[in-house]
Amino acid sequence: MSLLKPHYRFNRITDIAAENLISAGVKIVLLDADNTLSFHGSKKPFPGVPEWIAEIKECGIVPVIISNNSERRIKPFAKKLGLDYVSKSAKPLLKGFKTALEKYGFEPKDSAVIGDQLFTDVLGGNLLGAKVFLTEPLGPETDRFIKIKRIFEKPLR
Repeated sequence: MSLLKPHYRFNRITDIAAENLISAGVKIVLLDADNTLSFHGSKKPFPGVPEWIAEIKECGIVPVIISNNSERRIKPFAKKLGLDYVSKSAKPLLKGFKTALEKYGFEPKDSAVIGDQLFTDVLGGNLLGAKVFLTEPLGPETDRFIKIKRIFEKPLR
């Protein structure tokens, strides 16, 4: 499998049913924040995200935000959703993913990475050995670097 190909594709995170995760053997989900849970830089989650998080928690799945953003950005957003987080995770490198897995005592095979970017979320999840769920970016990009990455992503999506 190509390192830039997800195992699963969904339009938005709220389209991923808890049953999808359970049937894939997922015990912990490593979640991207920007354009997956909220608009880029927003403090407000997308509609349905708090309910989706509550549902997967009820099923015994641990959700953790893994973000390349600063703690200043992610901490209040994660707190609002009642989630643990790893900021400055350096995706697609494995540091942030492994930090979360070690904290909760899970192996990569127990995890899913959910996000909207090929070169961070998908690549990092595949390098980790996780089940990878790609979502569509649901908002405009405000960061110049991400806009450039999207140009290179387009033919690969």
